[in-house]
Amino acid sequence: MLFWILVAVITAVVGAVLLFPLLRGAKEAADRRSGEAEVYRDQLRELDRDLAAGLISPEEAGYARAEIGRRLIAVSKGEATEAKSPNRSNYRLSQAFIIVILPTVGLCLYLTKGDPGLPSQPLEARLEKPGNDLAISIVKIEQHLAKNPDDAKGWEVLAPIYFKTNRIADAELAYRNVIRLLGPSATRLGDLGEVLVVKANGIVTAEARSVLQQSLALDSANPRTLFYLALALEQEGKAGDAKTAFEALVEQSPPDAPWLAAVNEHIVKNGGQPTVSANANAPGNPTAEDVAAANALSSGDRQQMIRGMVESLDAKLREDPKNFEGWMRLIRSYAVLNDRDRAADALKRGLAAFPADGGKGQQLLALAKELGLPTEVKQQ
Repeated sequence: MLFWILVAVITAVVGAVLLFPLLRGAKEAADRRSGEAEVYRDQLRELDRDLAAGLISPEEAGYARAEIGRRLIAVSKGEATEAKSPNRSNYRLSQAFIIVILPTVGLCLYLTKGDPGLPSQPLEARLEKPGNDLAISIVKIEQHLAKNPDDAKGWEVLAPIYFKTNRIADAELAYRNVIRLLGPSATRLGDLGEVLVVKANGIVTAEARSVLQQSLALDSANPRTLFYLALALEQEGKAGDAKTAFEALVEQSPPDAPWLAAVNEHIVKNGGQPTVSANANAPGNPTAEDVAAANALSSGDRQQMIRGMVESLDAKLREDPKNFEGWMRLIRSYAVLNDRDRAADALKRGLAAFPADGGKGQQLLALAKELGLPTEVKQQ
């Protein structure tokens, strides 16, 4: 009962605040008109006294009385017009909206969406039992790490969560703490290098390259490290070296590796020819026949064939939008073909299937940043 009393009081206060300017404006206008009429009446009485005292002639008094009377009539008509004016009707409509419609709509929305009987849940209670609430779980771990900054396990858990939720600066700090406490490894250095690339909007900076080279020294076959180092060569304009590095990555990768499609796109971008992926069942991956046909074509025809394959993948994703790897390939493919509008559209449609607040949506946004695509897109 107390809740509804508070709601009624708050509604009344808000209504009074909203109505005050309307009521004040109408009252000020009425007072102004009334004051003008009273002034003219005083002038008529003063005119009668001057005529009786012989200060003015009857003819002059008649002219003055006529002018004052005209002004008095005009003011009186103004009062009548104002009473019937559309502005006054607008005042009444506004008052009705504030007094009746606004509280009614608010009440209906609360009864539909709200729950006045739901017990309050203080932050401490939610921290004790976070359930599936990721934000509360993060806060709980952060509070723990604030008291125990050398808990390597806590930083190790939190770092990928920061990265997937696009808190890149926090992810960098977390990965640096993991390396500080547990020591460098190929995976940890690779994680940090990838964060630095995303932080630079897809550019492999000198710092990122240094970290990735340290990772490569510990594991010379790490595909993620090799990919970013090859990407660094591409960004420096060293197309030949980049193509060679990407082709080397293909040679040592498993035939069904999910990153082969992206690597093939970079090989084509740097003047090479796509290689075969044994994962022929994945939409958009070239088959052995596709590669053989592409090798026999001229450069222009090859580009046309590649575009046809990309458009075929696009059509398949319209029928089955839940293919995450397909969206990653499609966005990359349009970017490689320098069709940025379609790449941005593919990103938008991919985010409709995998929202940005999820892990896969965050990977789509990270890819967009790497490719230099706008990430401020509205989901369909």
